[in-house]
Amino acid sequence: MNITRDFAPPFRLIAPFFLIGVLCYGLSMLLLFSFESTATFSQLTTVGWMHLFLLGFVMMTIFGAMAQLVPVVIEVGHAAVDFFYIIWPLLTLGTLIMVTGFFTLPVLLPYGGLLVLLSMVVFAADLFATLRRGERRSVVISSIKASNIFLLVGILSGFIMALSFGGVLEIDPQPWLQAHVYAVFGGYVLLTIMGLSMILLPMFGLSHGFNDQPILWAYRLMVGGVSIIIVGSLLSLLLLSYAGIVAVFASVVSYGYQIYLIERKRARKENDIWAKSLAIAFMSLALSLLLFSIYLLGGGERFLMSGGWFVTVGFVGFLITSHLYKIIPFLVWFERYAPLVGKQDVPMLHEMVPLREATMQMYCTAIGTGSVGIALLVHSNTLFYGGVSVLVVGGSFLLYAVYTMMHYGKEVL
Repeated sequence: MNITRDFAPPFRLIAPFFLIGVLCYGLSMLLLFSFESTATFSQLTTVGWMHLFLLGFVMMTIFGAMAQLVPVVIEVGHAAVDFFYIIWPLLTLGTLIMVTGFFTLPVLLPYGGLLVLLSMVVFAADLFATLRRGERRSVVISSIKASNIFLLVGILSGFIMALSFGGVLEIDPQPWLQAHVYAVFGGYVLLTIMGLSMILLPMFGLSHGFNDQPILWAYRLMVGGVSIIIVGSLLSLLLLSYAGIVAVFASVVSYGYQIYLIERKRARKENDIWAKSLAIAFMSLALSLLLFSIYLLGGGERFLMSGGWFVTVGFVGFLITSHLYKIIPFLVWFERYAPLVGKQDVPMLHEMVPLREATMQMYCTAIGTGSVGIALLVHSNTLFYGGVSVLVVGGSFLLYAVYTMMHYGKEVL
């Protein structure tokens, strides 16, 4: 991978995405105190919490990472880099309005949904215009293109449901709900994770010479599976939807095998915060697949709730936080120290990570995630609130670590 300052957007453009992302992460952990261990996905407050976590934390940080990585991968600059100065305000305001709508005032949902939709359209417009300028073709580029098409489909279906909840449209939201969930989470979040994994994991783990066929199958199965689910949901074809779910499961298994192959070829064997957090993430993914399977085979909704918890907070959450400890130091170093190489001593990337706070964040979040996941299975409020308390502590450590890394070496400017 060729990395050059010619393609890198300024750090001040990307920094708000990471800072707002971890703030939304901390807020989402605090909001868990308003729930009980018997919560279900049918509650609007649960849906609101999911939107805060996925839009405010997951998508906000993914957008920040994509702003840096896409031009590096295709070796051209952004088509409209200044778009990113309006994406994060639109996404932040839209997310907060939507969460407020789900918790207290459903009439606000169309307005928040419209702002979120605008932020996604602006992001997609820059992304596709940038990709058209590049000549490189790979499964990574294909997954990025497909994921953003699914993102637009998911956001449009979500906006239609927001109009329904706000009393503007009279439709049955249930078919649109499944299409929305799979388009956003499977089609966008998981496909994006698959694509970025093929850049970040080999780069940070120094992995070379691995077989990359499993990721190609994972990409094909995910695109096909999510597409089938969307059609099956909107046409009320249950058998078609189940076939799509099987394809999505197969895609995740193939992706997991690809990660195993990358890990086997990893030259950098030290188990730092990044590697340990990744291990927790993929253990959470395996556990969520088991819980989802039990639910599909006739298990109660508690298996769905616990599986959903482990795949969002356990897998996606740890996957993102692990890479924050790599991406932010790299971006800060690139911005502030790269011009000083050969002129004065510069820090190593690992020196820019507050190790004690990062370690505490990892352990607190792992303990809290496990406790809440078990509490959702056994319906124990005591275990649930104990886990949430530890998660709030972990979120505080994450905010401190991210803030510290972002301000490291600011005096050299």
